[in-house]
Amino acid sequence: MSSPSQRPTLQDTLPLFIGGEQRLTSDTFKVFDPANPDELIGTAASASEQDALDAVAAADRAFPEWSAMAAEKRAAMLTDALSALADGLEERTELLVRENGKVRMEAGIEMHVFEGRCRLAAELAAEMDKITHFSAESGEGLSRAPIPYTSEVSRMPMGVISIIVPFNWPLAILAASLPYALVAGNTVTVKPPPTTPIATTLTLMKLAARLPAGVLNIVSGSNEAVRPLLVDHRVRKVVFTGSTGGGQAIQKECAGNLARLTLELGGNDPAILLDDVELNDTAFGRLKAAGFLTTGQVCMAMKRLYVHRSRYDEVVDGLSAMLKDYRIGHGLDADVSMGPLNSAAQRDFVVKLRKEAEASGAEVREFGTMTDEAEQGNGHFLKPSLVLNPDPSIGVVEQEQFGPILPIIPFDDVEPLITSVNNHWSGLCSSVWSADLDRAADIGRRLRTGTTWINNANAVTQDDRTPFGGFRMSGVGRELGVTGLMAFTEAHTMTFANDGGH
Repeated sequence: MSSPSQRPTLQDTLPLFIGGEQRLTSDTFKVFDPANPDELIGTAASASEQDALDAVAAADRAFPEWSAMAAEKRAAMLTDALSALADGLEERTELLVRENGKVRMEAGIEMHVFEGRCRLAAELAAEMDKITHFSAESGEGLSRAPIPYTSEVSRMPMGVISIIVPFNWPLAILAASLPYALVAGNTVTVKPPPTTPIATTLTLMKLAARLPAGVLNIVSGSNEAVRPLLVDHRVRKVVFTGSTGGGQAIQKECAGNLARLTLELGGNDPAILLDDVELNDTAFGRLKAAGFLTTGQVCMAMKRLYVHRSRYDEVVDGLSAMLKDYRIGHGLDADVSMGPLNSAAQRDFVVKLRKEAEASGAEVREFGTMTDEAEQGNGHFLKPSLVLNPDPSIGVVEQEQFGPILPIIPFDDVEPLITSVNNHWSGLCSSVWSADLDRAADIGRRLRTGTTWINNANAVTQDDRTPFGGFRMSGVGRELGVTGLMAFTEAHTMTFANDGGH
């Protein structure tokens, strides 16, 4: 077990990065360890409105030259810049644990995912050169008028992009958009999350230093100060990952500028376990990770577990056995299964949902033990809990919990459940679990969510080659894959008059 004195801290103030240069500010803010909220991890520069304007201006100045490069050259420069990330990787990983609360293993995975997603985006550069041609048609044999001209459709980068990053998987989620925006030829300003800015900023500065000045800028600070990242006329697209309410606020801010949006928002993701589901250690291990990875603070986590009534007791007993040995404590402690929630407010929200469930008559089972440090301190810790057979209308079922609490609800007929899922406010992810893959796939194809997994769920099974995003209140647009790359472009049509203008 590591002692507080062995845990890394940031010695110097974390700067902004604008136009290829680090910038300190008169205003700063402090970053604390959610496992020990009195322990300071570091101090970060807090941007003024002018700093935000300078970042937009730097990105705007860099855009013409960057966008004029061949996409393959941009991709090669991005890939070359990734070699800088090996330096200081261990320290940045541990700083991510300290500011976020997640366990060390998850932080290590996140660093790997950031680089892997950047490389995947770079591999798609050739897609930017594809042109669709439409030839002239005489009209013979057609039921419509002839078309006396030829056209071509290509893709152009948009311009200046602003990306606003959440706290839970900041680098992994950023890499679903940042490298795609850069490969497509855009220039970018990133706003790191206020509670977890350190590892993200330190990683991005290494990347930005190897790219042309202004191509990648980093601005942290209050929402008011960085508002130009949303409303400045030079910003052509905003990417936001966060709550549905946050996405609605972003959409309103961007309306006046008609900036394009990609919003990856809240998900209250259902899992449907059919009567023929195979329940073994592998399945229960997947269900555990689906619900409790990163202390339940994952947008694509399983938030509602629907189980056919004939298998209900078996599922409850199996998950209970998986959770009973959980050890809750600081994420840098090697024997810890789960760290704290990132904030006191989120912890209190989950406690509120749990109390409401108990008051409604539902049984709530709590599991695991806390380390002595977690038990005696004032960190944002909660033990994992299952809520058994709750009323479907209460908050723990209807709202996104974003914490280590999972309602398990029996069902008899899957058809009304499919209808309920498709009419729910959220539509980010879902999963279907069955020994019959054809049966599961048939149900999965009917679920109106952005992603449906079969016999697995959550980030552990995310295929980064495919588009990701949500239906309904869970978002606008898609990230990742060719679709995610094209989302950072505008279609450009050029039409030729075949008569030469005569």
